Amino acid sequence: MEDEMSGAAASGIGIGMIIYYIVILAVVVLMIVSYWKIFEKAGKPGWAVLIPIYNLIVMLEIIGKPLTWILLAICLGPIFQILYAMELAERFGHDRTYGIIWLWLLGVYGIPKLAFGDDKYTAPANPA
Repeated sequence: MEDEMSGAAASGIGIGMIIYYIVILAVVVLMIVSYWKIFEKAGKPGWAVLIPIYNLIVMLEIIGKPLTWILLAICLGPIFQILYAMELAERFGHDRTYGIIWLWLLGVYGIPKLAFGDDKYTAPANPA
């Protein structure tokens, strides 16, 4: 009897893990597609989102920051993410608070909203 219960519990855990990984995969695909669209809105190639490091370089071009910001990304991960979210929000006509709340804290909702919404990209005044 105990063996049947442990087998049922194990299969329940297995199904739960499968569902968990499907949800994670769906979120990853959503974010890739969203950033692809954001890159295209900014006049950059969407495929660049798929190339590590290069996607960071392209994002720095989009937000108008110099390549030295890569050091910020390496040394100050979360702080860099907040700064870049604020800059990205400004490039799409929003204020810095929007960037912190919708692009950094609630990015799973805010990034697709920015990508598929009516927001228009405005190039920085002094591109790096």
